[in-house]
Amino acid sequence: MFKKKTSEFKNLLEVTKKKEKIKKETVNWGWIRTILIMSFTISFGLSFVAQSTIPNLNLFFGIVVTLLFIGIGIMFDIVGVSVTGADEAVFHSMNSRKVKGAGVAVKFKKNADKVSSFCCDVIGDICGIISGAAGTTIALQLSSVTGIDVLWTSLLVAAIIASFTIGGKAIGKSFAINKSDIILYSFAKIVSNFYKG
Repeated sequence: MFKKKTSEFKNLLEVTKKKEKIKKETVNWGWIRTILIMSFTISFGLSFVAQSTIPNLNLFFGIVVTLLFIGIGIMFDIVGVSVTGADEAVFHSMNSRKVKGAGVAVKFKKNADKVSSFCCDVIGDICGIISGAAGTTIALQLSSVTGIDVLWTSLLVAAIIASFTIGGKAIGKSFAINKSDIILYSFAKIVSNFYKG
């Protein structure tokens, strides 16, 4: 039994090595540089806006802003997962019939690693940072209203934000895998209003 499992693992290693030989990719330093600059710029801009506006919001609007950024993070995570799981052939067929957004969907699918990285990592992480900043404001306001120690309100708010974010992304991932073609097409159709494929 152990020998059988070992030989199956060796077969898997050989198949993986063959795939690596077929598709030998080098590190795309240009993309890494671009994503670093984009991440810095977007994060700096949104963090600046968040830091200058969120502390001035009342409790209700603080909660709304936090939920909004959690929702944006989940939505972009869904798009990021969808682009990796979508079937490129479907969009080539649609593109040949001049269906709006299909050309953009093909470009997204051809660059699935970059699109997924941007959606899941850049936008997702920035939304996480901003919702965390908003959570701090909420915790301070809750503490002053309820009289509960700031430490405990901060821990409670952080735990709620994390559970909403993680739970939402978990639900979103299964949805994204099952509906990847539809989600990618819908996203590409929206983007095509601003960018032609």
